[in-house]
Amino acid sequence: MLCSPETFQALDTFQHRTDDLFAVCYPKCGMNWTIHILQDLIYSVHGKELPTYMPILEFGKPDTFETFNKMPSPRVLTTHLRRDFIPKSVEANKVKTLVVFRNPKDTAVSMFHFYNGLSILPNYSSWDEWFTQFLSGKVMWGSWFEYATSWKERAEDENVLFIMFEDMKADLAAAVKKIADFFGLNLTEEQIRLITERGHFKAMKEKSPESHGDLGTHVFRKGDVGDWKNYFTEAQSQAMDAKFEECLGGTKLGELMNYRVHCKS
Repeated sequence: MLCSPETFQALDTFQHRTDDLFAVCYPKCGMNWTIHILQDLIYSVHGKELPTYMPILEFGKPDTFETFNKMPSPRVLTTHLRRDFIPKSVEANKVKTLVVFRNPKDTAVSMFHFYNGLSILPNYSSWDEWFTQFLSGKVMWGSWFEYATSWKERAEDENVLFIMFEDMKADLAAAVKKIADFFGLNLTEEQIRLITERGHFKAMKEKSPESHGDLGTHVFRKGDVGDWKNYFTEAQSQAMDAKFEECLGGTKLGELMNYRVHCKS
C-alpha cells in the first residue's frame, strides 16, 4: 500500500544533489522526529515554509520523484532502507548522510505497538510471538541488525553522521547543533533554542493530529528510553544481547550506540 516495485526501480536512477539533507533511519527509530528537525533547520536558515510532503523516498508512486526533482535546493530527503538499497547517487555524489539509530530493544517494543495499532499491518496476539518475528527480521523493512550491519563500515566516514535516538532524548539542543554543523547550516543560539522547543517529543505529539492526522497517535506513542524493560523476559534480553554482539560487537558503531547503558538490565 505504501511502496511499489516501480518506485524501487526508479530509486536506481534517482539523482541526489550534493546539498541534500539526507537522513536514513530504521522504522520506529525517530524518522518523523528527524524529518521535523531537518525541515525546521531549512525553515530557520533559508526562510522556507515547512513543507507538507512526506520525503521518504520509497513511499508513493514513481512520479513522486518528479516532484522531488522540481524542488529547489536544499531538499530534505529520507529513507528507511538499509545502505545497500539506497540510490547509488548518494555515495557517488558524496551526499552527506545523517543516520539515526535507536537501540533494538526499544525499537522492538515501539514497532510491536505500531503493528497492533494499524489495521493495514498484521496484528500480534502476544509479545512473545512478536519478539520471535522481530529477532529473525521478519518485519517490515527487514532486520534491524542487518540494517545496522550495513552501516558499520561507514562509522569513520566524514560524509556520514551517526546520531542516537537516546542522545536526542537526553540533549536535543546539542543534537540539533551537531546536525546543523554537519550539514553546514549556521544557526544562532536563539534559532537552536526555538528548533529545540518545537522539536521536543511532547510538542510534536500535541501537534500530531494536525501534522499526521489519525496516524499521529500511532507515530508518536511514548518515545521513551528503556520501555523495553516492561516487556522483555530475561531469556529474550539475553538472546538480543547475543545477536547484538554477533553483529556489532567490537565495532565503532556498536560503541556509539552505548548498548551496555541502554540495553542492559
